[in-house]
Amino acid sequence: MDRTYADLVSYQEQLERQNAELQEMRTFLTAILSSVSDVLIVADRAGRVAQVSRSVGDLTGEPERAVLGKPLSGLFETAHGPLLDAVLSGLRESRRGAQLEANLATSAGAEPLDISIAPRLDERGRVDGFVLTGRPMGALRKAYAELSESHDALKTAQAQLVRNEKLASLGRLLAGVAHELNNPISFVYANAHALGRYATKFETYFARVQEGAGREELIALRTDLRLDRELANMREAIRGAHDGAERVRDIVEDLRRLSSDGSGEKVMFDLAETVRIAASWVMRGMKQPVTLTMEPMQAAPVRGRQGHLQQVVMNLVQNAFDALEGREGAEIRLSVTTEPGKAVLTVADNGPGVSEELRALIFDPFFTTKAVGRGTGLGLAISLKIAEEHGGSIVLCETARGACFRLVLPMEDGE
Repeated sequence: MDRTYADLVSYQEQLERQNAELQEMRTFLTAILSSVSDVLIVADRAGRVAQVSRSVGDLTGEPERAVLGKPLSGLFETAHGPLLDAVLSGLRESRRGAQLEANLATSAGAEPLDISIAPRLDERGRVDGFVLTGRPMGALRKAYAELSESHDALKTAQAQLVRNEKLASLGRLLAGVAHELNNPISFVYANAHALGRYATKFETYFARVQEGAGREELIALRTDLRLDRELANMREAIRGAHDGAERVRDIVEDLRRLSSDGSGEKVMFDLAETVRIAASWVMRGMKQPVTLTMEPMQAAPVRGRQGHLQQVVMNLVQNAFDALEGREGAEIRLSVTTEPGKAVLTVADNGPGVSEELRALIFDPFFTTKAVGRGTGLGLAISLKIAEEHGGSIVLCETARGACFRLVLPMEDGE
């Protein structure tokens, strides 16, 4: 009798412990169901709702007890009910989870959910129910829309930075441009005045011819007006004015190509010719004497946005020039060579070079070693971005002295 009583007491204590554990587990599960923000629905084998998270009530506007026992498909829009029933039927056979999208019926209208359904298995491996989790797609779609807007804004900002950096580079060339245009225009202007004087003399001579002047008088007038000499001078003036006009035309054409924004369709062009134009214009705007050596300059047909690659060349040459400020015997060496399938531009100078601690930073946006107001720190970063957009690269070369940058671009055969 005592032994039986002791067993009963032991069983009672064991049941109380298990009941406490069950109560603790129930409290834990209730806390989980109350705290999750995603939709969480537990259904039995027949597909009827057994438990739901608080978020379900918040979305549907119905208390938990109102949805318990309902068919799972009854919580969703009528059009999606057959789809859910078919998925549950398939899970009973496959015993594997499934993904789908369905609209939860809520007080505010349909709420699209990204749903994951997994089967609950008993101790014998049979399907005993289902667990459905769903994340509202409205928030995801809003996040994707915001991400897309941010990406578009970033691309716009990048394009604006490219344009601003290019305008900054072009602004530094204005003094050289003015000088280059002033010389041939002055030459044309002076020759135009000379041609006006020559025209006056010939008008005087031909007026006397029309008035019927005699031969001796015309010969004397021709000698006095020096018409033979002025005729030769007029031809020289015309030739000089023509050369000056051609020079202005060439300068304007170079400027037009240099200032093109480079947007739109990619075209074929010779990298060597682009380097020659861009580098020459940078040097024209510089006051410090720097020797510019361009050799070898092999023809290198590439496909891309010529205006953008002109900007890359200008940035590299401008950086080399800035590094040579105040240095005697300053020299910049440019070369365009070809390798199998590649066009290679090398820009080297005999300046102080790039220290080891700065090598990892020079391509970072807004990093600059120049004084405040002398640079934006975007030149190399934008140049690298442009090179990569053309399938190429920019690297800092190893050199015994100064700095050396190497621009590599895919080369085409020009056909």
